[in-house]
Amino acid sequence: MRRTGKMALLVLAASALALVLVLGAYRRDMRRAHIAVEGAAVALTSAGPIEYSEAGEGVPVLSIHGAGGGWDQGLANVAGVFDAGFRVIAPSRFGYLGTPLPGEASVSAQADAHAALLSSLAVDRAVVVGVSAGARSALELALRHPDRVSALVLIVPGTYAPDNPVAIEDSRGSALAFRLVSAGADFAWWAVEKTAPSTLVRFLGVDPALLDAATPQEREAVFDVVHSVQPLSRRVAGINLDSTPDTVRPPLERIAVPTLIVTARDDLFNTLPAAEFAARTVPDAELVVFDTGGHLLVGHGVELKRAVLGFLKRVEVEDDAGHEPGFAGQPSPE
Repeated sequence: MRRTGKMALLVLAASALALVLVLGAYRRDMRRAHIAVEGAAVALTSAGPIEYSEAGEGVPVLSIHGAGGGWDQGLANVAGVFDAGFRVIAPSRFGYLGTPLPGEASVSAQADAHAALLSSLAVDRAVVVGVSAGARSALELALRHPDRVSALVLIVPGTYAPDNPVAIEDSRGSALAFRLVSAGADFAWWAVEKTAPSTLVRFLGVDPALLDAATPQEREAVFDVVHSVQPLSRRVAGINLDSTPDTVRPPLERIAVPTLIVTARDDLFNTLPAAEFAARTVPDAELVVFDTGGHLLVGHGVELKRAVLGFLKRVEVEDDAGHEPGFAGQPSPE
């Protein structure tokens, strides 16, 4: 009995120590996550306060992030595409990080907020890049404020499709991850990231099997996206807003700006039908479809850059002073 009691005490002590170590690691990682999203600017616009950050100089690019994002992901989404000759402006959309969720938070209101941010920064026109759920307000900006959009780029667009809508992949793991996201459960997301990261990779629209053939840099980039959702609790209001299905057909035939749409056939969010519908409906839109890559277009960074920069060169985008970006040294658009 005495030996059994000692063993029980040892097990209890080990469990307590493990709990202390886990909580310490969690708090350390969350502290870093909160620090990583500090320091962005806040513009007091006619549409209310909008948090944003910038990188580079040249032709303005408005980078509109997807679900689970913020200004940080807005910068990261296009970091491999736009470098010399571009000024990337990345806002946090409604309910993300430092941008509050207003009473009127429709896609139209978000598009008006994008235009208001450009006005506050004295930017007349910008290349507008909408990624995933961010493509909704990017499209709406081109419809409501076409004079502010020099070109429109939609990447894995989470937009309207008449018969086969964009949706979260229906595995049990993705259903669990969606519940965690909806609750803003920082610790639960952190724990799954540490113990079953492939569950979160799949939830983000990428078949984990793709990582087997990916380079170490590509795998690291995917897990960086998984980690960048933290702090989840500071993004949950926007995530819940984005979770509303896009069931209203926008008048895409009225878009009058050059448009490029990029997606992958194996995107687990099923953005291919939406991309194809937009390409058929937007006048003269260009469509690029990769056979693989998932929602994060894994393995297609160079091809994505080539497609986007080639498109912008063909449509002759300029900055507000009438200067084209310097394409020297960029991948050939041919």
